[in-house]
Amino acid sequence: MSELQKKQLKQQLWDIANLLRGKVNPDDYRDYILGFIFYKYLSEKQELFANYLLEEEVITNYKELDNEEYLEAIREESLNNLGYFLEPDELFSSIVAKGSGEPIYVLNDLQQVLNHIEQSTMGEESEDEFIALFEDLDLQSTKLGRTPMVRNEIIVNILNKLSEVDFKLDELDSDVLGDAYEYLIAKFAAGAGKTAGEFYTPQQVSSIMAKIVTTGKDILKSVYDPTCGSGSLLLRIAREVKVVEFYGQELNRTTYNLARMNMILHDVHYRNFHFKQEDTLEEPQHKEMKFEAVVANPPFSTHWKGNNNPLNANDERFSQYGKLAPNTKADYAFLQHMVYQLDDNGIMACVMPHGALFREAAEGVIRKFIVKEKNYLDAVIGLPVNIFFGTSIPACIFVLRKNRKPNEGILFIDASGEENFVKEGSRNNLRDKDVDKIASTYKNRENIDKYSYLASLDEIAKNGYNLNISRYVNTYEEKAPINLTNVSQDLKRLNKEIVSNDKVIADFCTQLGIETPF
Repeated sequence: MSELQKKQLKQQLWDIANLLRGKVNPDDYRDYILGFIFYKYLSEKQELFANYLLEEEVITNYKELDNEEYLEAIREESLNNLGYFLEPDELFSSIVAKGSGEPIYVLNDLQQVLNHIEQSTMGEESEDEFIALFEDLDLQSTKLGRTPMVRNEIIVNILNKLSEVDFKLDELDSDVLGDAYEYLIAKFAAGAGKTAGEFYTPQQVSSIMAKIVTTGKDILKSVYDPTCGSGSLLLRIAREVKVVEFYGQELNRTTYNLARMNMILHDVHYRNFHFKQEDTLEEPQHKEMKFEAVVANPPFSTHWKGNNNPLNANDERFSQYGKLAPNTKADYAFLQHMVYQLDDNGIMACVMPHGALFREAAEGVIRKFIVKEKNYLDAVIGLPVNIFFGTSIPACIFVLRKNRKPNEGILFIDASGEENFVKEGSRNNLRDKDVDKIASTYKNRENIDKYSYLASLDEIAKNGYNLNISRYVNTYEEKAPINLTNVSQDLKRLNKEIVSNDKVIADFCTQLGIETPF
């Protein structure tokens, strides 16, 4: 598929999404549109797989199959290979056919199909990956329309439009449709205001983090994101190296469902991703595991139970640091959790608000312990302002490794300058060359004038373990010297012009018989 065709696919899907614009709340129509695309994907995947199994049989078209013995065999193979099962009359194309022509009420049939996809996995190995996956697609909700027939008309229209889009699953690499899906997620994030950061990290930031945590690796056995959102950060790592297994945790139920859909739609086998829905700080679901790569974009300075939960003081994730992160700022609590889950040979990258670089009190104690006692901090990367969805505050990336050499320096990169990004609309965006520059500077640990600096641990200590990037990377641009002789001559010239103009104005005032204004 050419780049033009890829763009056309993205635009087709976005045009369909816009059918609900102005009719349904953006957060809600995101769930419906992405859910319907996912259903179409599952359906076409099922049909292709079933037709493959039927290649040597008398009936080779799954949609025409009514032999119970064959259906049972296909069901077993589908559950083992795909993780779910759809019968011929439950396929997307079958539902669309029911709603074509004369207006027919199809919402009940569609809801039953979505429920059956989940039910087909009950008691199977794939149950955790599919259970309650479509719970946000309430087809009887008045959010879609006041009456059942209005809701039916809207959904049938969307399904018909979606049926015109050829996913070409038998021809294309899975990343093509996956890219289109993430494109939609990004577009929804751009219009979601403050809630956008809950489910999506800008692609360029994800790319930086992915390039960093894969440094020196060709394959990663396990990658982990404790605040995984839509799963985009984890999927970005898989673009850099082969990833065997993905692990993630997400508090928001809707976002957790979106992450699972995103993984499946990117053709990640259900056995190879393991996502849980729970509060990471209070109820960590993968605490017994260590990971080769850990990434996260946690919610900035969110509240957590901290000192209000007496168990946290003895939790091995937090206890050795001497202080707990403040109840009103969980930034370092997430960082500590990630450090705990990081394997000895791994690399982690975490997005943090700028305040985490220099805030004192408990955060200062934790920061000093990480740098001085553990020697885990490997790099700090300053990003442009207004780069994240939902917030314009400046942010940075903390990079940590457990296998650093004694007295190894800490690299500071200041990528916040105007030459390091481009302004697009109301937001700032990193270009591919900006991403590559950050990644290569990190890997080469270079000193670049007004961009990066490799600071010694002694320098960090002299600065009181304050990590404010401006203390280490001097971005001051010396201004050109001012020629005072030229300035004096300009002032004389301007004064002559003023005197001349005053005479002209005075002459006009005399002719008009009015007082001069000076």
